Amino acid sequence: MSPARVVAFGGGHGLSASLRALRHCVPELDLDITAVVTVGDDGGSSGRLRAERGGLPPGDLRQALVALAGDHPATRASAGLFQHRFAVAAPGVAASAAGLAGVGGGAADSLAGHAVGNLVLCGLMELLGDPVAALDHAGAMLGAVGRVLPMSRQPVDIEARVRGADPDRPDEVRTVRGQHQVAVAAGRVESLRLTPAAPTACAEAVAAVREADWLIFGPGSWYTSVLPHLLVPGLADAIISSPARRLVTLNLVAEKETLGLSLPDHLDTLRRYLPELKVDMVLADSTAVGDPEAVERAAESLGARLVLAPVAVTDGTPRHDPAALGAALVPVLGADR
Repeated sequence: MSPARVVAFGGGHGLSASLRALRHCVPELDLDITAVVTVGDDGGSSGRLRAERGGLPPGDLRQALVALAGDHPATRASAGLFQHRFAVAAPGVAASAAGLAGVGGGAADSLAGHAVGNLVLCGLMELLGDPVAALDHAGAMLGAVGRVLPMSRQPVDIEARVRGADPDRPDEVRTVRGQHQVAVAAGRVESLRLTPAAPTACAEAVAAVREADWLIFGPGSWYTSVLPHLLVPGLADAIISSPARRLVTLNLVAEKETLGLSLPDHLDTLRRYLPELKVDMVLADSTAVGDPEAVERAAESLGARLVLAPVAVTDGTPRHDPAALGAALVPVLGADR
């Protein structure tokens, strides 16, 4: 029997949790894993590299690669290196470096805050001239047990119309630009769009979606990591036409960008941005779900069955436990195989 082909959508920590959970499924299930990653990040190290060098922001792509890194000690060490983030150099070191470079009066530490993996991916994309080739090469360096693809070969900007972005004017609707600004904006997101409005979907990602057995959405930042995939026309068309089953993993708590948005509202937004979307399963934490009847009704409106399971870490923080999430996914992904 051929492996079950699973495509997971998202970005950042949410997608990383999903991919690590899928890794935990591998001993019991034969999986072919592909991550399709958002390319709208404009904050931190990724934002700096995007502004200074152009190309795709590497941070979310790096996190997905590390989540899929192999278990050999050498590849685990490489994964640790990819995640290493440069601290600010000591004043004496920075001054000495500035002097060697001929910079008068000292210089800002240009490496501070950058993750090594971000720099490696930026270098590979420049060297190979194609982000997919760069990601495949980096995946080989890390012994990745799956493939990481961008949702588009071109970076995008995320814009949102937000009601109450200014706390002093709670009824005013403003346009908030940039993934980072949308993620931290106060108020309620009324609508979301990408710039350019119709980015070209990554052809390899479209092919993976069309050939998949399962498509997985979430967990993650709903407006800045999950929904952007539905706004890429070629990817949205592939999601609708794919013969794959579809699973939505719900978040444990609302984030700043989704404050006031209930779990049923999260499901409703999927239908709002892709009305033709049909879902087979909705997976939610049995404690975080609150009123299961309301979530069940929202799931049924998408054609889905609600599955409840304890998938959060046990220390009380709102994080998915990859092992627990993987254990919940095994009977779902293994059905009828």
